Amino acid sequence: MISSHPSQALTVVVGGGTMGMDVAIVLARGGSQVTVVEPDAVKRQALAAHVRHNLEPLGMAHRTERVQAVADLADVAWPGVSLLIECIPEKLPLKQALFAQLAQMAAPETLLCSNSSSFPISAIAEGLPSAERMLGLHFFMPAHLVPLVEVVLGPKTAVQEAEQLCDFMRGCGSVPVLVRKDKPGFLANRMQHALAREAFALIDEGVASPEDVDAAVRFGFGFRFLAAGPVMQRDHAGLEVHTAAAASMYPSLAVNTEPARVLQERVARGDLGMKTGQGFFSWTPETQKAERERYDRLLRQGLDLLASELPPLHPLD
Repeated sequence: MISSHPSQALTVVVGGGTMGMDVAIVLARGGSQVTVVEPDAVKRQALAAHVRHNLEPLGMAHRTERVQAVADLADVAWPGVSLLIECIPEKLPLKQALFAQLAQMAAPETLLCSNSSSFPISAIAEGLPSAERMLGLHFFMPAHLVPLVEVVLGPKTAVQEAEQLCDFMRGCGSVPVLVRKDKPGFLANRMQHALAREAFALIDEGVASPEDVDAAVRFGFGFRFLAAGPVMQRDHAGLEVHTAAAASMYPSLAVNTEPARVLQERVARGDLGMKTGQGFFSWTPETQKAERERYDRLLRQGLDLLASELPPLHPLD
């Protein structure tokens, strides 16, 4: 059973890439003792500096000492570990093999969680004796700046374990949502992809440019999402207004079951976005750096705006 106060928990993150390092920051922010398992020596060496850089703005640079890195699962002191979060590459056989190993190594009371955005926890847990204490714990990049985390129940997961995990994540300053059915894409990604399907279909049809699609979201209805989600907004506007608009638009909304042509063509050419220097937009090292700094700055400003509505962090020192 996991404590609702992270400062009383020993936690483990498996995978010290970008997501794993950011998840470690979230746990350390709550006061947890964190062990990151990462075989790559360069990534292990980069961990402390990354954690310190992101805890300093919170006045918590000293909590960097709560995060340590080890090279192998065998280096973890498993007794007393209450939570494990897997952040390894999105390959189902790798995850299944890891959790089969963890079922033998971790203590019976340790919650075993996967940050997978692609694979349901039921697929990862299939055939394992630890299925009742396995959950999806899905963060969004960058995990230390985006408050949302999805707590996903598998068909065999004990609901009480999931509710306690939600309490734990609130203690880390995150906003957990409980996803009661293990559907592909969980909750947030399903809604995000529903929007993306319509957005790219409109680009395919020549209705709007990529720039105008982005502007319509960021400076229109997406701007309002900072204050209220789609359900609350309907109460603001009036349910009858939404229902009438839905009846008019739904028949013509995109229902394609394959990714849009503009996406498939770019992927086929190898134009994958920033990582290749070309996607919908062209990228140089200089423009990538500037964009990442702009993106990071605005996310932090958004956090400041929402600060009064986020779970408070408990002072430790």
